[in-house]
Amino acid sequence: MRLDKYLKISRIIKRRTVANEACDKGRIFVNGKQAKASYDVKVGDILELHFGEKVTKAEVLAVAEHVKKEGAAELYKIL
Repeated sequence: MRLDKYLKISRIIKRRTVANEACDKGRIFVNGKQAKASYDVKVGDILELHFGEKVTKAEVLAVAEHVKKEGAAELYKIL
């Protein structure tokens, strides 16, 4: 699954366009490397989101195309 879509489905970022813009501006890192929106997310990847002074790290636990609102938090674990 594309990185921008994963960020939206998992509800880490609210909108896919915002996720795409964050990737374009170099604010999203996967396994320590800057990632494009088209990066193929895999289980076990470590995501780093840089917004201002705040850095959020999350580990990908699962990849799913469709998730109910309550199940989105099961796709990742905040580190």
